[in-house]
Amino acid sequence: MEQKKYTTFEDQSFSDNIILSIGEKGRTVEAIQRAANIRHIIGTVIVYILILFAAFIVIFPFYWMIITSLKINDEITASTQTFFPSIVMWTNYVYVFNSFDFSNYMFNTIIVGIFSTAGTILTTIAAAFAFARLKFKGRDALFAIFLMTMMIPGEMMVISNYITVASFGWIGEGQTRIDAYLAMIVPFVVSVFYIYLLRQNFKQIPNELYLATKVDGKSDWTFLWKVMVPLAAPTIISIIILKFMGTWNAYVWPNLITDNPDFRLISNGLRGSSFTDLEGRVQYGYQMAATVLVTVPLFLLFIFFRKYIMRGFGRAGIKG
Repeated sequence: MEQKKYTTFEDQSFSDNIILSIGEKGRTVEAIQRAANIRHIIGTVIVYILILFAAFIVIFPFYWMIITSLKINDEITASTQTFFPSIVMWTNYVYVFNSFDFSNYMFNTIIVGIFSTAGTILTTIAAAFAFARLKFKGRDALFAIFLMTMMIPGEMMVISNYITVASFGWIGEGQTRIDAYLAMIVPFVVSVFYIYLLRQNFKQIPNELYLATKVDGKSDWTFLWKVMVPLAAPTIISIIILKFMGTWNAYVWPNLITDNPDFRLISNGLRGSSFTDLEGRVQYGYQMAATVLVTVPLFLLFIFFRKYIMRGFGRAGIKG
């Protein structure tokens, strides 16, 4: 005998409530997801606006420098400024090479930059290796003293450095080009910050490599140059770039230790009287043209080696 199934009004009402509840939950989830997507889009737009604004602040001075280097001086000093030169003066760059002692300033800057960077790299590698791998009494205390010197402003070292180079006879009357170079190089061949940076990178290298080198009968010198230096190459390249850029942009110290314009660096030449006419007016177009020529090498250097700078600083901060 076939059994009949009956659905009461209460059962039907309960099923409808379940369906409505599921539908409401579905609409609630969709609303939450839609609100989250809207918040994400708004947040992304705000972030990009801030990035574009920051990029504009950084890029605009360079743009102004370039367009100023292509203007005539009357347009530069006019009360109403233009955002593009009315007459493009490529001859401003010709003047830099013909009338401004550009080659001599660049020669001095390159020589000082190369030898200062080379000296800094040697002292940095040696000191970082000693603080990272060698065990000697008072190592940590000495390194702590090194770090404490980073708290002293660099301006406070000017007097002591000046007295030091003066005692060596590298400044004053009768100063030669070699004396000027030594006075600009020697006081800055040691950098505590670069030692700290490379030391942190060296400490990441596994100690097993050092022990394996010792088992093979190799010296610490061999381990340093055959193992540690290649592994820390990104950080070392970063130090080379930053040190060379610092020398390239140096102004106060080269201007202080020599009165001879032939011995000064390119930054001193840009801010000197090289671009002043007979009436004492500064020829800003010529000055900005020389500044562009000086800035371009550093800009290209950073563009091509920026990944090493980022990688070097990133790896140095992993282990203390």
